[in-house]
Amino acid sequence: MTCIHLLLTLVFAVSLGTPVEIKRPRGVPLTKKPFYEENKPFTCLDGSRTIPFDRVNDDYCDCKDGSDEPGTAACPNGSFHCTNAGYRPTFIPSSRINDGICDCCDTTDEYNSGARCENTCKELGRREREVLQKMAEVTKEGFLLKQQLIEEAKKGHQEKQVKVTDMQENKKQLEEKVEALRTVKETAEQPEKEAKERHLKAWDEQKAAVRLEKDKAKMSEAFLELDDNADGFVSVSELQSHAEMDPDADGTFTEAEAQGLLGGTEQVDTTTFESVWTNIKEKYHSESQSEEPAPVETPPEEVKEPVVDNEPYPEEDVSEEEDEDDDEEDDYNEEDKAPPTVRTPEKSQEDEEAMPPYDADTQVLINVAQKTRDDFEEAEKALREMDDQIRNIEKELSFDFGPNAEFTYLYNQCYELPTSEYIYRLCPFNRVSQKPKYGGSETNLGSWGSWSGPENNKYLTMKYEHGTGCWQGPNRSTTVKLTCGKETVVTSTSEPSRCEYQMEFTTPAVCQEPTNIDLSPHGHEEL
Repeated sequence: MTCIHLLLTLVFAVSLGTPVEIKRPRGVPLTKKPFYEENKPFTCLDGSRTIPFDRVNDDYCDCKDGSDEPGTAACPNGSFHCTNAGYRPTFIPSSRINDGICDCCDTTDEYNSGARCENTCKELGRREREVLQKMAEVTKEGFLLKQQLIEEAKKGHQEKQVKVTDMQENKKQLEEKVEALRTVKETAEQPEKEAKERHLKAWDEQKAAVRLEKDKAKMSEAFLELDDNADGFVSVSELQSHAEMDPDADGTFTEAEAQGLLGGTEQVDTTTFESVWTNIKEKYHSESQSEEPAPVETPPEEVKEPVVDNEPYPEEDVSEEEDEDDDEEDDYNEEDKAPPTVRTPEKSQEDEEAMPPYDADTQVLINVAQKTRDDFEEAEKALREMDDQIRNIEKELSFDFGPNAEFTYLYNQCYELPTSEYIYRLCPFNRVSQKPKYGGSETNLGSWGSWSGPENNKYLTMKYEHGTGCWQGPNRSTTVKLTCGKETVVTSTSEPSRCEYQMEFTTPAVCQEPTNIDLSPHGHEEL
């Protein structure tokens, strides 16, 4: 009858939610209650020795592992279990027992210190349940968003695969077009090349003829200048009058040197002078060139400045008739003035040797060939652009966007976090950068490396490596930790080690399917 009464009392207490403490030594968790039997000797949990039970919690450390003093501060390596009914149970070092500071929210650690502790477990439990409730709601909404992302990624993946297939087919047709246009271009360029070569050859011949005529004219002029006595011969003495033709330039133009230039003879006529001219024309200076007067510059003092009247007349004092007279006089003076002499600039050697324009037939061939080149280059450019598009799509399809491609939506996106000094920019699967907020160059904090989360879920951490090198240090790198959230945003950034950055990034892509979370108080744990 007594057992039945006790059982009914226990059931009634549980139904009312009243925590019932099962008797055990102070500081012992319920899971270790079987090791502490009051009527049996106690064996240290490390098995090192066995002691009478009355030496448990006697404020003297008998076991090396401190297991005989769970409720006192006797053992330096002991631990005290806080029951914390209504909140979460926890362990504290035994050195904190009765130290005057309330560590357990149920105040059980200060049972003999005289400290005035207040049981705050119910309030802490209530706050924790509110946080867990909000987290559960975020997780639920984030998981729903994740499902949408997976569906969109699946659909986008299929569309991109179809697009790549179509583009590959179009690429083959474009390659055939490029090759056909290449043949057309080469066919049109051959007659163009031949016509240009003919034009260039004719131009070279024309230039050679002009240079020959000029050389002959200069030679005839030189012969006349050197033939001082106009006897139709250039003699040694006449040649010596031009000291610039001294072969060794020693300042003395000897008779022997002059005779050597004339081919060993005393004098030459116009016919023989042609061979002499070849040897002397580089050094010969025409007398007519030296006699040309230098341009006369007007001395600065002779330039007269117009007289300026410092007392201008008021405009209203000048009559219209006077204005008309002045205008007529100006017109008359301008008509009487002789036009200024305009000196036509002589054509430079470059102007004279400039290639003349192509003839009409050659120009037609050039225009036709240029049209084929333009068509070929346009088709080749289109082929390159298509190659780039195919390469970019294939690169995107090759990325590991998660088990169900839930991270696909982050590709080609960037997210910024401004701080007091910098603007941090995360471009998933690309790079991380840092830029001064008030001007300055951007610093690369790392390029995409790999997923680097724990073994059970590698998609919780991103690693970006090989950024800009630090001064006398390693290259910068960034670790991005992903957490569940309804929004996609960078929440924080830090530099825990030199040149090693860390970012916190929320995204619905990491939200897991919510499980039934027990939000009831923790009081039942000690029943």
